[in-house]
Amino acid sequence: MSISFSFKNELFSLDKMELPSRYYYFNDVENYIKLLTIGEGIFPKDKIRTKIHLENSSCIVSTESATKIYPSKKEYGINYINISLNNSNCEFINDELILFKNAKLLQFLNINMDEKSTLFYVDILSSGRSYEHFDFTSIYTRNKFYINKKLEYYENYEMSGDKYKEYLNRNNSKKNIFVKIYIKVDNNEHFLNILTKSKFDTFTYTKSKKMIIAVISEVNMADLKIKINVIWKMYRELLNKIEFNLGKQ
Repeated sequence: MSISFSFKNELFSLDKMELPSRYYYFNDVENYIKLLTIGEGIFPKDKIRTKIHLENSSCIVSTESATKIYPSKKEYGINYINISLNNSNCEFINDELILFKNAKLLQFLNINMDEKSTLFYVDILSSGRSYEHFDFTSIYTRNKFYINKKLEYYENYEMSGDKYKEYLNRNNSKKNIFVKIYIKVDNNEHFLNILTKSKFDTFTYTKSKKMIIAVISEVNMADLKIKINVIWKMYRELLNKIEFNLGKQ
């Protein structure tokens, strides 16, 4: 299951699509792709591949709904996302991952950008279904961000549901929904100051200060998505863009 698309000078091209991968393309206000690439969810042995290339273009990408990861006795479900940006802007707003009890997921994200490109990328991890609480077996994540072909930021970790439970118990925290946000703008220092003044104080720089990253947690999904939308709105204002509605209300 895979989908590959590109924009060159704002013109859309569907380069590859294998069912049940699907998508909606809207361009009434801005280029907007809503992905429906996983059917009912990711099952053991599934390999989902998403490839995006932007050249002199801007595009908003979102998922249609939460991504469900089904139980597995042995095999992992695998999710690959590859994004390349050349003098472009990409805003990728994922819905939450819902890992069922005994689920296993490998997730690989590779983003290659030039110095003129901008990025807003969101990844959300929930605690699972309403009657489960971090009962999944494992999530392995490898995220690589390159700027001008040099590695700027690299995440490589594996976490079990039990480790998340231990973390929450150790910190006596009820905030069990997490979002990671990755941002690149022309002036990261200026935008970090804006975020700090707005009480978003968990953001920090990557290695060469060419990106801003953060982990934010909340008690419920509604409050978390409000915070994401506030930060996203500030990002778009910095790029002189108006507020955008993803059409999910």
